[in-house]
Amino acid sequence: MGGPSDPPEGTPEGGPGGGEDEYRSVVFDESFVRAARLQEFSAQERMADHAPAVRRRPPVRRGLSRQALILVVLIAVAFGAAIYMGVRHPYQTPQSRQPAEPLRMTVIPLAPQGKVPGAAEPDELFAHSPAAQYRVGAEGIPLPATRRTEHFSDSQVVSALNTAKDYLVRSSLYPEVLTGGQVRPVRALVAPDQLDQFDQSFRQPTADGRHAPTGWLVRFDPNRAELADDKIRVQGSLHAAEADSSTLEVTSDHTFVYALRPTGAGEKAEASLFIVRRELHFRFDRDDLRLQQAQLAVSYVQAGPVSCAADSTSHLRPLLAGQTAKGGGPAGTDPYATGSAPALCGTLAQSAQPKV
Repeated sequence: MGGPSDPPEGTPEGGPGGGEDEYRSVVFDESFVRAARLQEFSAQERMADHAPAVRRRPPVRRGLSRQALILVVLIAVAFGAAIYMGVRHPYQTPQSRQPAEPLRMTVIPLAPQGKVPGAAEPDELFAHSPAAQYRVGAEGIPLPATRRTEHFSDSQVVSALNTAKDYLVRSSLYPEVLTGGQVRPVRALVAPDQLDQFDQSFRQPTADGRHAPTGWLVRFDPNRAELADDKIRVQGSLHAAEADSSTLEVTSDHTFVYALRPTGAGEKAEASLFIVRRELHFRFDRDDLRLQQAQLAVSYVQAGPVSCAADSTSHLRPLLAGQTAKGGGPAGTDPYATGSAPALCGTLAQSAQPKV
């Protein structure tokens, strides 16, 4: 008989010398045991009546877990939604931006027909002039009722009007621009394509209809005049319309009336009124609306009283209280009235002057 470790019938002939060598290649590790389809009940479990000796274990699921499957489904849904939104996008495909055309500008000096009226108090001058009912400052540039266009929403139209108004305020009402020589507040609103033209206008002013600083903004010769009253009177209108599917146009027509005194003369010096009528045409594409910048297409300016012989390219050089012009011009032009358009130099109509 064999030993306790031998098989009941002894060691097979030709086999290994012992049972240990025969089963050495079989390794029952933990993973092998867990993977078994049959599992033996414990002794306590087998005590139950009619309990089988073994039970069948449920098969191990080796596929994706439920969480992983849900994640895959969510990713697929999100990807499909992105494709759908790309195909059915409610907005138009952005078009390539067209370079802005250079600003075309005209500055017309208006010469007085006699001595410039003056008074000690600016309020007296305003009260006796056509500007008596004008509003003060930015209040004189109200926004019109807005309505969406075919290709631009209400908010986009409002944005264009607000930017145009902001440009008018900065370029016509800021004291540091009017008499301090500052240009940065205005430059910040100019479209990038026009910045080279803007900078060249102030670096090398030229009366060529393209590079006159007074076509971009209002500024007085600081050696000649200063503000006698910061309550500038303004009246005018703004109008927005769609030029094409990618461009909004805003047209502004405003008259600004300033009270001026000789520079350094003090409050005892008489003040006089100076009138600037500005007609500006702005253009906005969708990039301009997003950046709150404007393309200036046309600037038409009438300003007086000045002498026609004075150079109004770089600065406006007002004639002040008691002064007269050295040269005249065509028939009288009233900047308060619409429809007038002198060619090179105009004569300031008597009706435009305060009656003092």
